[in-house]
Amino acid sequence: MSARTARTRLLAAAALTVATLTMTACSSAEGTRDEGAPSASSTATESASSSTTSGGTTTGAGQASDKGSTGTTGTTGSTGTSGSTGTSGSSGTSGSTGSTGSSGSTGSNGSGSNDSDDSESNLSPCTPATTRTTATVVNRPLNHVLLTVTNTGAGNCDLAYYPAVRFGEAQSVPPVIEDSQPQAVVTLAPGESGYAAVVVSAADGSGRDGYTAKTLEVYFNSDSTTPARPSLPAKGVYVDSSITVTYWQSDMADALSW
Repeated sequence: MSARTARTRLLAAAALTVATLTMTACSSAEGTRDEGAPSASSTATESASSSTTSGGTTTGAGQASDKGSTGTTGTTGSTGTSGSTGTSGSSGTSGSTGSTGSSGSTGSNGSGSNDSDDSESNLSPCTPATTRTTATVVNRPLNHVLLTVTNTGAGNCDLAYYPAVRFGEAQSVPPVIEDSQPQAVVTLAPGESGYAAVVVSAADGSGRDGYTAKTLEVYFNSDSTTPARPSLPAKGVYVDSSITVTYWQSDMADALSW
């Protein structure tokens, strides 16, 4: 080979090497520009994507169809609302029941009143036909006449309330001493006696329109239609406007204590 030919081939190989290096450098530079550090816009996009994914997970947790633990929290919140509504309903029911209880109490009172009426209607009043009545002017207390009613019948009878008395031609029934009312109606078994006192005049002489009565009619109570007619002393009994009577008593001392 000639020296010229060898030189020519050496120059060609050098030129090929330079061209190859140049192309490699250019390719490397272009790759560096395309894959450089991410820009602010790219970072924001990735962050938004990440936030969207996170937000989507949170939203899914609140939905009833989500199977995660956060979904369970959403279900608990729903149950709390339902419980509150149930409490309100319970309060309404309680109020209705209280009203019914009040109504029941009123009924009970009414029943008690009817029982009392039935008790009074079951009385067996004493009558002059089955009793003996006396009128006695007592020494103490002054100006008192003691009425005694004795049961002469075969069964019990009742002396209810107080006697309505009429001395002589009196046109009115004397008032009763209210404080003398006993605890219960006086019931007389056969042979037993009941008592009432008549204060015929004021001991201090303050009564008016006094007169002397020689007859007496005793109605066992204001509903009686037939009187007993006990005898009075021959000289009669002095009566004035202050006349009063007591309720029937089972004890003589109680009748004369007024």
